[in-house]
Amino acid sequence: MDMLYTILITLGTLAILVAIHEFGHFWVARKCGVKVLRFSIGFGKPLTSWTDKLGTEYVVAAIPLGGYVKMLDEREGDVPEEQLHQSFNRKPVLQRIAVVAAGPLANLLLAVVAYWFLFMAGERGYAPVIGQVEQSSLADVAGLEPGQEIIAVDGKETPTWQALNFALLDRIGDTGTIHFSVKYPESDMVYESEAAIHRWLSTQEEPDLLGGLGLSMYTPEVPPVVDQVVEGGPAAAAGLLTGDRILRAGGEPMEKWMDWVEHVRARPGEPITLDIEREGRQQQAVVVPEPVEDADGTVFGRVGVSVALPEMPAEMVRTFTRGPLESAGAAVVRTWELMEFTVSSIKKMVMGLISPKNLSGPITIAKVASASAKSGLESYIGFLALLSVSLGVLNLLPIPVLDGGHLLFYTIELLAGRPVPEKIQALGYQIGLFMVLGLMMLALYNDFTRL
Repeated sequence: MDMLYTILITLGTLAILVAIHEFGHFWVARKCGVKVLRFSIGFGKPLTSWTDKLGTEYVVAAIPLGGYVKMLDEREGDVPEEQLHQSFNRKPVLQRIAVVAAGPLANLLLAVVAYWFLFMAGERGYAPVIGQVEQSSLADVAGLEPGQEIIAVDGKETPTWQALNFALLDRIGDTGTIHFSVKYPESDMVYESEAAIHRWLSTQEEPDLLGGLGLSMYTPEVPPVVDQVVEGGPAAAAGLLTGDRILRAGGEPMEKWMDWVEHVRARPGEPITLDIEREGRQQQAVVVPEPVEDADGTVFGRVGVSVALPEMPAEMVRTFTRGPLESAGAAVVRTWELMEFTVSSIKKMVMGLISPKNLSGPITIAKVASASAKSGLESYIGFLALLSVSLGVLNLLPIPVLDGGHLLFYTIELLAGRPVPEKIQALGYQIGLFMVLGLMMLALYNDFTRL
């Protein structure tokens, strides 16, 4: 059932992004007087189709991995003389540029609209207060201390954990210094510090941003209180119930939830005598963790319980409310920042400053799409906006076969006053196709290795 859900969410997400992208091409082509022959979502055999009064065929095809807009063009077949004025190749170069650029721009506009919706609904996050600092780490060298709040990184304000992570993402692979602005609770005094970095986290496949600094964010201490018990699991067999507080395990005191987790993981298949508190009374139970093997062959214990998470202190909860105009401005800024980040990441990957293992393909997209949809509408809309920005920026790259490649050729035509020779264009498309297919294969390989 989960697999079917993931497939449906992924196909729906791709359909939205492709439909918006192709509608951008379609709408501007119509405005420029170009006859559109077909608007297709998907490739291959049509599942359903219909034709409008202007002669455009709309198709939903069997292979939902893209789409296209087919326009009247003398390069693709004979065009009746009375329709030559509607042919794409006969249009002025500026109009052709507008038609090609409209697809990626439509994706960027979708991101702006999505973020506008999210900002109108209100943002909520937690203050980035430092919990622990590792000795001799970057954070320690910078003089950061537990209890301080990181209010800015490199001059970028970081009012929430999410903002802090985004600011740090931009520094992956960099050499130089990271600047921190911090303050203590209930104080307006701001302290500035910095730490030197060299190709920071460039070799990590899944960079741990906070761990790379040597710090962790503050979270309320989680007591060892059972929240949910998995039916049929070892904990259920031992008689554990929701609300039970684990006082001791094997005679060792359990002060925090992680004490309990580490104790269980280290004892697969071994009976553990528990002292628990239930409704004010103490009693004993014996649980035997089931052995579980992870991806690298390590065997650990699991009993099948989850924890009741405490709420963050009210003073650490940040809520942001914006009006329609302010939300629109913030949406444009957020989309622009993501565009800059995407371009910067591509540049760093080409330069070898970011591991190519970070490149993700359709399997990772499917997993994230499914997880974000399960997390709620706002989470899914945020993921859709992020993916739409990535699609828009990638399509604008000056690689033949992508929209950016067409824009490159048309820009040269605009400046030179004549089209790029067809032989050069054909060679460019071959090289571009090779590059795109190579990237797709690398992304798929990364997906399968993650599985």
